[in-house]
Amino acid sequence: MEPILFLVIPCYNEEEVLPETNRCVGDKLRRMITDGVVSGKSRILYVNDGSQDCTWEIIQELYRQDEYVTGITLSRNKGHQNALLAGLMTAKEYADIVISMDADLQDDVEVLDKFVEEYKKENDIVYGVRKSRKKDTAFKRCTALAFYKLMRAFGVNMVYNHADYRLMSKRALDGLEKFREVNLFLRGIVPMIGYASSTVEYDRGERAAGESKYPFRKMFRFAVEGITSCSVKPIRMITAMGLLVSFLSVVYLIYILIGNAMGYTIKGWTTVMVVMLILGGFQIFSIGIVGEYISKIYLEVKDRPRYIIEDTKIK
Repeated sequence: MEPILFLVIPCYNEEEVLPETNRCVGDKLRRMITDGVVSGKSRILYVNDGSQDCTWEIIQELYRQDEYVTGITLSRNKGHQNALLAGLMTAKEYADIVISMDADLQDDVEVLDKFVEEYKKENDIVYGVRKSRKKDTAFKRCTALAFYKLMRAFGVNMVYNHADYRLMSKRALDGLEKFREVNLFLRGIVPMIGYASSTVEYDRGERAAGESKYPFRKMFRFAVEGITSCSVKPIRMITAMGLLVSFLSVVYLIYILIGNAMGYTIKGWTTVMVVMLILGGFQIFSIGIVGEYISKIYLEVKDRPRYIIEDTKIK
């Protein structure tokens, strides 16, 4: 018996690209059903993340016209990761496997068959991995490489060149549901589930229409979120730096005392000012990191819902 596949696609202000997305993804899904790759009960699940344009109206119209389209809308904008989680948790009640992808058609739909093939080889999680970044600007390639290396250095287990294009089995989704944190970074959380995994390589294309929802500012914030959500190494680094500064301070104090005892005149006004500025900057930076973790604790202990589904269109 072929598996029931749900394609989960988060959408935020995607009215320009959504009709073309549905045409491409819908055609591919129909071919997979015809070829016996997946069950005829397979569906596309669009998740409207509180869009301010006509995204939800378009999803509702597609739902009425296309037997394979389903959708949910959140009560307000909760961000890509929460919208994606809402779609995954909704889809797992109907599907055997779920593949998440972006609405901009940058993820190659033609490799969907390969995802299912890897699943049939008893892999519960299949990661979509970019073959190369030749189409990216030099700045984006450098920052992406730095991001993955930094995450690795901080102990966050991530798949290199993987975003959120992945297949998860129902068993893997049940495991994901057990992670209850409000501060979501799915790229770091999914590998923690365990279970057998594999990868599928693909060429990432250009955005079909509309504007990118991840400018540099959001990407930087996303990186900070990933590090502080999945690793405590920054806090430990502060502790190590504090010990190092304390040790150097003691060494410098001994040097000053010896100089005074030997009658040398200490003229180090510039040195003192430089040291004070360095230590002051380090202290403020350290307080900022500690504050980042405290803010996450604050959000976690409130135990607020990660999302609220306002309406559901499931066939």
